[in-house]
Amino acid sequence: MNYLFDKYYSRLDNVPLDFVRGIADDIRWDARLIGISGARGVGKTTLLLQYLRKNFHIDGSSLYVSLDDIWFSGSRLTDLAGRFVREGGQSLFLDEVHKYPGWSRELKNIYDDHPDLKVVFTGSSLTGLTDAGADQVCGAVNYSIQGLSFREYLNLALGLSLPVLPFGDIFNDQVAVEREILSRIRPLKYLGTYLKSGYYPFFGEVPSLYFIRVEEMINMTLEADLPLLRKVEVTGIRGLKQLLQIIAGSVPFVPNISKLSERTGLNRNTIISYLGYLHEAHIIRNLYSNIKSVTRLQKPGKVYLENTNLLYAFSPGNVNAVNLRETFFVNQLSKAHTVEYSDQGEFIIDGRYLFASGGRLRSSRKVRDLKDRYFVVDDIEYRTNKRIPLWLFGFLY
Repeated sequence: MNYLFDKYYSRLDNVPLDFVRGIADDIRWDARLIGISGARGVGKTTLLLQYLRKNFHIDGSSLYVSLDDIWFSGSRLTDLAGRFVREGGQSLFLDEVHKYPGWSRELKNIYDDHPDLKVVFTGSSLTGLTDAGADQVCGAVNYSIQGLSFREYLNLALGLSLPVLPFGDIFNDQVAVEREILSRIRPLKYLGTYLKSGYYPFFGEVPSLYFIRVEEMINMTLEADLPLLRKVEVTGIRGLKQLLQIIAGSVPFVPNISKLSERTGLNRNTIISYLGYLHEAHIIRNLYSNIKSVTRLQKPGKVYLENTNLLYAFSPGNVNAVNLRETFFVNQLSKAHTVEYSDQGEFIIDGRYLFASGGRLRSSRKVRDLKDRYFVVDDIEYRTNKRIPLWLFGFLY
């Protein structure tokens, strides 16, 4: 235990507090059991340590541990929790739970056996904290964290405190928040840098190594997380990488399963499963024309990389204004909204709002009855009628 406390206090000393993710204000920290999932590199560990540093004293009442620590090779999580409670512990923070075999079962036991203990745990986006084995953890309040929004990037990079713009305010012509933003900053001056290398919170650490770190992160997801959490065979990793390379070279990608099978040597069900895994890992984002009818073995209608930084990392030759605009739009909206696409190429948000990414609105049976129709434009600062600046969607969270 002393070993774990020493590591915990050492990490607290080194965690910065100058910028805290907006999700920290959304989490119900008073809940008994909290789960936070997200892809590699989005800041789950920093989020926990910042909360601990701001809200707890170094008095033994709280403890942070990472479950990939070598200490757990000879010790059980339930034993740690029991000893921690006996010695006066009240709040246990568990990082990387997916690295610990049988984590959901033991968390359930801890929840049942120690009613006065608060537990916060993080895991890979592949753990699916709202499905499958995680459902065994009764009473958990689950949250998902993704990379920096454009707003968070500006606040971190420039030391600002720009506010969130609620989704409903996107459609109002005169909004105080929008006026406040434009009085303090010119968003278009910084949008290009964010789209290239501002999505992951470590962008400012060693800028020259940013894309190397992104590639290493994706490789770790493919080579370690997917075999562990989705039972992908080692022989299948090559096929996964080949599939990702094909997608990255032609996004937005419209899957043709027969042609993909010819190019990769994978069968139909394997390809569709791999597309699902890459989506769950937050490497790609699958869109469907009717999300209510999606089944596990249904191919997506259109595929994007998860964020614009991955375009520059994996397919710099495929970067263009349309690709950047649509990838950014889908990424920022998907945080809290349902995103579908129409047969004519527009995006449908929450089954109500129709957004055309450039060009003109087309008429089709699926969108004919939607009255809320708008254009997304990437080179304007102010809204005019139905034309909404692209940068505004980066302030939704």
